[in-house]
Amino acid sequence: MGALPASVWALGFTSMFMDISSELVHSLLPVFMSTVLGAPVVAIGFVEGIAEATAAVTKMFSGALSDRLGNRKLLVVLGYGLGALSKPVFPLATTIGWVFAARFLDRISKGIRGAPRDALVADIAPAHLRGTAYGLRQSLDSVGAFVGPLLALLSMMWLMDDIKAVLWVAIAPAVVAVLLVGFFVHEPERARRASSEGAPLAFAAARQLERRYWVIVLLGSVFTLARFSEAFLVLRAQDVGLAIGYVPLVLIVMNVFYSAVAYPAGMASDRLGSRTLLIAGLAVLVASDLVLAIAASPLQAFAGAALWGPHMALTQGLLSKLVADSAPAQLRGTAFGVFNLVSGVAVLLASVIAGGLWSAFGASATFLAAAGFAALAAVGLFLLIGTKSESSGASK
Repeated sequence: MGALPASVWALGFTSMFMDISSELVHSLLPVFMSTVLGAPVVAIGFVEGIAEATAAVTKMFSGALSDRLGNRKLLVVLGYGLGALSKPVFPLATTIGWVFAARFLDRISKGIRGAPRDALVADIAPAHLRGTAYGLRQSLDSVGAFVGPLLALLSMMWLMDDIKAVLWVAIAPAVVAVLLVGFFVHEPERARRASSEGAPLAFAAARQLERRYWVIVLLGSVFTLARFSEAFLVLRAQDVGLAIGYVPLVLIVMNVFYSAVAYPAGMASDRLGSRTLLIAGLAVLVASDLVLAIAASPLQAFAGAALWGPHMALTQGLLSKLVADSAPAQLRGTAFGVFNLVSGVAVLLASVIAGGLWSAFGASATFLAAAGFAALAAVGLFLLIGTKSESSGASK
C-alpha cells in the first residue's frame, strides 16, 4: 500500500473529510427541518428525494464530460468546491426552501465529482494497484461516514443541543477537503480526447440493450423504492423517544455495522455470486424494516439501524455488477447512465411516498410498505436466478 502515489492518498483523505462534513449535516438535518423549521415529514421526504435524485442524474453526465474535456481534476475540484459552499447555507437557513437549495447544491456537487474522481483514481494508480487504490479510498470514505455523526454527537453535547451552532462545525472539514484536492492531487498528463460525436450519452443505443437488462432496471427501481432516504431512520429514532442530542448515534450505529460487513461481503461475492448476496441483502432489509415498524423504544430503533448497515454492505454496488453483466461492453456507459436516471427517479418517489405514508398513517406504515417493496424485489431476483439457471441448463 505504501507504493500508492501520493495523489491517491490525497483523494482518499479528501473523500474522508468531505464525508465527515456531509454526514455531520445529514445526521442532524431531518431533526433540524422538523423541530427548528417546523417542516412536515412529507416535506422532508420531498427534500431528501429531490436531493438524491439530483445526484444520480448528474452522475450520468459528469463521467462522460470528464472524458470529453480530458481534465478530470477540474470537475473533481468543482464538485468538492460546490459541496463546501453549500455547508454554510444549512445553519443560515430560516425556511425549508433554504434547506432545499443547500441540499440541491450539495447533491449536485456529489454528482459532479463522483464519476470523474473514480476515473481519476484509475488514471493515477498503477494498473496492478488499482484495486488497492479503490479499497483505500472506500476505506477512508467509510471512516468519514462514521466520524461525521460522532462529531455531531459530541458537538451537540458540547454546544448544549444547539443544532444551528453544530451545523457550523461542518464547514471546517469541507474546506480541508477542497484544499487537499486542489493542492495535493495531481492529474497525470494524457491526451485530451475531444469527441466530435454529439451528446455524451447516446440514448438511442439503449434500444440495443437486451430484455434481461431492462428486468434488472425494473428490479433495481423496486429495490430503490424499498430503500428510501436514511433521514427516516433518524426520524424514527426521535419518534420513539431518543433525545435530540443523541440522534446522530443512529447513523453511527448504521455505519459501524456497514463498515464491519462490507469487506467480508465483497469477499463472499466472489464465491456466492452477486444475485445471491443481493437477495440476502434484501432479506436483511425486510428484517430491518419490520424491526423499525414495531419499534417502541430507542433501543429497538438502534436495532433496526444496525440491520440497515449490513443490508447496505450486502447490496452496495451489487446492482451495478448486475448491470455490467447484462450489458455488452460497448454499451456499458449507456446502460449505467439509464440505470442511474431510473434509480434517481425511484429515489425521489421512494422518499415522497415514505413521507406521505408517515404523515397519513404513521411511521409503522412507512416501514411496512418498505418491507413489502423489498420482499417483492427479492422474489423478482429469485425468479431471475431461476430463469437464468434453467437457460444455462438448457444450453448444455
